[in-house]
Amino acid sequence: MSKFFVSPAKSVVIALLALTACAASCKRDGAKTPSSNPASAAAVKAQLDILRDSVDVKWRNMTESDDQKIGVTRLLLRELNGKPGMNPAQLQGLERANARLKARRYTQQTMATSELIDQYDAAQDSLLHALYPVAAPNGNAPTENARNFVEGLQQLDAGVVGFRVQYDRAARQYNDYLKLHQPEVQSLGGKYASLQPLPLFTVQVP
Repeated sequence: MSKFFVSPAKSVVIALLALTACAASCKRDGAKTPSSNPASAAAVKAQLDILRDSVDVKWRNMTESDDQKIGVTRLLLRELNGKPGMNPAQLQGLERANARLKARRYTQQTMATSELIDQYDAAQDSLLHALYPVAAPNGNAPTENARNFVEGLQQLDAGVVGFRVQYDRAARQYNDYLKLHQPEVQSLGGKYASLQPLPLFTVQVP
Protein backbone atom coordinates (compact mmCIF):
# COMPACT_ATOMS: atom_id res chain seq x y z
CA MET A 1 0.00 0.00 0.00
CA SER A 2 1.54 3.31 -1.04
CA LYS A 3 1.58 6.29 1.29
CA PHE A 4 1.48 9.93 0.33
CA PHE A 5 3.80 12.30 2.12
CA VAL A 6 3.04 16.03 2.20
CA SER A 7 5.87 18.27 3.17
CA PRO A 8 5.32 20.92 5.87
CA ALA A 9 5.82 23.70 3.32
CA LYS A 10 3.18 22.22 1.01
CA SER A 11 0.77 21.90 3.95
CA VAL A 12 1.07 25.61 4.61
CA VAL A 13 0.33 26.39 0.96
CA ILE A 14 -2.77 24.17 0.95
CA ALA A 15 -4.03 25.77 4.17
CA LEU A 16 -3.56 29.25 2.75
CA LEU A 17 -5.43 28.32 -0.43
CA ALA A 18 -8.32 26.90 1.62
CA LEU A 19 -8.54 30.05 3.76
CA THR A 20 -8.47 32.26 0.66
CA ALA A 21 -11.31 30.29 -0.96
CA CYS A 22 -13.35 30.47 2.24
CA ALA A 23 -12.83 34.23 2.54
CA ALA A 24 -13.91 34.77 -1.06
CA SER A 25 -17.00 32.65 -0.55
CA CYS A 26 -17.93 34.49 2.63
CA LYS A 27 -17.47 37.81 0.87
CA ARG A 28 -19.79 36.76 -1.95
CA ASP A 29 -22.45 35.57 0.50
CA GLY A 30 -22.13 38.74 2.52
CA ALA A 31 -22.58 40.85 -0.58
CA LYS A 32 -25.94 39.18 -1.22
CA THR A 33 -27.35 39.73 2.26
CA PRO A 34 -28.45 43.38 2.18
CA SER A 35 -30.33 43.12 -1.11
CA SER A 36 -32.18 39.95 -0.10
CA ASN A 37 -32.90 40.88 3.51
CA PRO A 38 -36.72 40.94 3.84
CA ALA A 39 -36.48 43.13 6.92
CA SER A 40 -34.61 45.94 5.19
CA ALA A 41 -36.11 49.39 5.57
CA ALA A 42 -37.25 49.51 1.94
CA ALA A 43 -38.96 46.13 2.17
CA VAL A 44 -40.63 47.09 5.44
CA LYS A 45 -41.93 50.33 3.92
CA ALA A 46 -43.38 48.49 0.93
CA GLN A 47 -45.09 45.86 3.08
CA LEU A 48 -46.37 48.44 5.56
CA ASP A 49 -47.89 50.48 2.72
CA ILE A 50 -49.62 47.37 1.40
CA LEU A 51 -51.07 46.55 4.81
CA ARG A 52 -52.26 50.13 5.32
CA ASP A 53 -53.89 50.16 1.89
CA SER A 54 -55.76 47.01 2.89
CA VAL A 55 -56.95 48.71 6.08
CA ASP A 56 -58.15 51.74 4.13
CA VAL A 57 -60.04 49.56 1.64
CA LYS A 58 -61.86 47.77 4.48
CA TRP A 59 -62.67 51.11 6.10
CA ARG A 60 -63.98 52.50 2.81
CA ASN A 61 -66.16 49.42 2.23
CA MET A 62 -67.60 49.77 5.71
CA THR A 63 -68.34 53.49 5.50
CA GLU A 64 -69.78 53.22 1.99
CA SER A 65 -72.20 50.58 3.23
CA ASP A 66 -73.13 52.84 6.12
CA ASP A 67 -73.61 55.79 3.78
CA GLN A 68 -75.83 53.60 1.66
CA LYS A 69 -77.95 52.80 4.71
CA ILE A 70 -78.37 56.51 5.42
CA GLY A 71 -79.31 57.07 1.77
CA VAL A 72 -81.88 54.27 1.71
CA THR A 73 -83.42 55.63 4.92
CA ARG A 74 -83.77 59.04 3.27
CA LEU A 75 -85.46 57.45 0.22
CA LEU A 76 -87.81 55.48 2.44
CA LEU A 77 -88.89 58.59 4.33
CA ARG A 78 -89.57 60.37 1.05
CA GLU A 79 -91.60 57.39 -0.12
CA LEU A 80 -93.69 57.52 3.05
CA ASN A 81 -94.28 61.27 2.86
CA GLY A 82 -97.88 62.04 1.96
CA LYS A 83 -99.09 58.45 2.31
CA PRO A 84 -102.36 57.87 4.19
CA GLY A 85 -101.94 57.56 7.94
CA MET A 86 -98.46 59.13 8.02
CA ASN A 87 -97.58 61.85 10.51
CA PRO A 88 -95.62 64.60 8.68
CA ALA A 89 -94.05 65.90 11.91
CA GLN A 90 -92.89 62.40 12.84
CA LEU A 91 -91.37 61.84 9.39
CA GLN A 92 -89.56 65.18 9.58
CA GLY A 93 -88.12 64.24 12.96
CA LEU A 94 -86.83 60.96 11.58
CA GLU A 95 -85.36 62.76 8.57
CA ARG A 96 -83.47 65.18 10.84
CA ALA A 97 -82.13 62.30 12.94
CA ASN A 98 -80.98 60.50 9.80
CA ALA A 99 -79.30 63.63 8.41
CA ARG A 100 -77.24 64.02 11.61
CA LEU A 101 -75.83 60.50 11.56
CA LYS A 102 -72.95 61.03 9.14
CA ALA A 103 -71.61 64.01 11.09
CA ARG A 104 -71.74 61.99 14.30
CA ARG A 105 -69.83 59.02 12.91
CA TYR A 106 -66.41 58.19 14.35
CA THR A 107 -63.18 58.15 12.31
CA GLN A 108 -60.25 55.72 12.23
CA GLN A 109 -58.60 57.85 14.91
CA THR A 110 -61.53 59.00 17.09
CA MET A 111 -62.86 55.45 17.43
CA ALA A 112 -60.13 54.98 20.02
CA THR A 113 -62.74 56.54 22.30
CA SER A 114 -65.19 53.64 22.36
CA GLU A 115 -67.98 55.88 23.68
CA LEU A 116 -68.15 57.53 20.24
CA ILE A 117 -68.85 54.15 18.62
CA ASP A 118 -71.49 53.38 21.24
CA GLN A 119 -73.16 56.76 20.77
CA TYR A 120 -73.27 56.40 17.00
CA ASP A 121 -74.64 52.87 17.18
CA ALA A 122 -77.27 53.94 19.71
CA ALA A 123 -78.38 56.85 17.50
CA GLN A 124 -78.68 54.62 14.44
CA ASP A 125 -80.45 51.83 16.28
CA SER A 126 -82.88 54.32 17.81
CA LEU A 127 -83.68 55.71 14.36
CA LEU A 128 -84.32 52.30 12.83
CA HIS A 129 -86.41 51.10 15.75
CA ALA A 130 -88.60 54.18 15.37
CA LEU A 131 -88.71 53.92 11.58
CA TYR A 132 -89.68 50.28 11.03
CA PRO A 133 -93.09 50.45 12.78
CA VAL A 134 -93.92 53.57 10.77
CA ALA A 135 -92.69 52.23 7.42
CA ALA A 136 -94.05 48.70 7.77
CA PRO A 137 -96.53 48.36 10.64
CA ASN A 138 -96.99 44.66 11.42
CA GLY A 139 -94.72 43.94 8.45
CA ASN A 140 -97.05 45.62 5.96
CA ALA A 141 -95.47 48.49 4.03
CA PRO A 142 -97.82 50.92 2.26
CA THR A 143 -96.08 50.55 -1.12
CA GLU A 144 -93.82 48.10 -2.90
CA ASN A 145 -91.00 50.64 -2.93
CA ALA A 146 -91.33 51.12 0.82
CA ARG A 147 -91.17 47.36 1.36
CA ASN A 148 -88.05 47.09 -0.79
CA PHE A 149 -86.40 49.95 1.10
CA VAL A 150 -87.18 48.33 4.45
CA GLU A 151 -85.74 45.00 3.32
CA GLY A 152 -82.65 46.74 1.98
CA LEU A 153 -82.15 48.54 5.29
CA GLN A 154 -82.42 45.29 7.21
CA GLN A 155 -79.81 43.63 4.99
CA LEU A 156 -77.41 46.57 5.28
CA ASP A 157 -77.85 46.72 9.04
CA ALA A 158 -77.15 42.98 9.34
CA GLY A 159 -73.85 43.46 7.51
CA VAL A 160 -72.36 45.95 9.99
CA VAL A 161 -70.70 43.32 12.19
CA GLY A 162 -69.12 41.59 9.20
CA PHE A 163 -67.56 44.82 7.94
CA ARG A 164 -66.16 45.57 11.39
CA VAL A 165 -64.66 42.10 11.69
CA GLN A 166 -62.95 42.51 8.31
CA TYR A 167 -61.62 45.92 9.32
CA ASP A 168 -60.30 44.63 12.63
CA ARG A 169 -58.52 41.75 10.91
CA ALA A 170 -56.73 44.10 8.49
CA ALA A 171 -55.92 46.66 11.20
CA ARG A 172 -54.55 43.98 13.52
CA GLN A 173 -52.20 42.70 10.79
CA TYR A 174 -51.01 46.27 10.24
CA ASN A 175 -50.49 46.85 13.96
CA ASP A 176 -48.59 43.60 14.43
CA TYR A 177 -46.26 44.34 11.51
CA LEU A 178 -45.69 47.89 12.74
CA LYS A 179 -44.74 46.61 16.18
CA LEU A 180 -42.51 43.82 14.84
CA HIS A 181 -40.50 46.14 12.58
CA GLN A 182 -40.52 49.30 14.67
CA PRO A 183 -36.74 49.95 14.33
CA GLU A 184 -36.88 49.78 10.52
CA VAL A 185 -40.02 51.95 10.44
CA GLN A 186 -38.38 54.57 12.64
CA SER A 187 -35.37 54.67 10.33
CA LEU A 188 -37.63 55.71 7.43
CA GLY A 189 -38.29 59.07 9.07
CA GLY A 190 -41.00 61.47 7.91
CA LYS A 191 -44.57 60.32 8.49
CA TYR A 192 -43.37 56.79 9.22
CA ALA A 193 -41.50 57.86 12.35
CA SER A 194 -44.76 58.93 14.01
CA LEU A 195 -46.97 55.99 13.01
CA GLN A 196 -49.09 54.56 15.81
CA PRO A 197 -51.19 51.37 16.05
CA LEU A 198 -54.76 51.77 14.80
CA PRO A 199 -57.72 51.43 17.22
CA LEU A 200 -59.88 48.33 16.83
CA PHE A 201 -63.58 47.70 17.27
CA THR A 202 -63.01 44.67 19.49
CA VAL A 203 -62.15 45.09 23.16
CA GLN A 204 -58.44 44.47 23.64
CA VAL A 205 -57.23 42.52 26.69
CA PRO A 206 -54.17 44.17 28.28
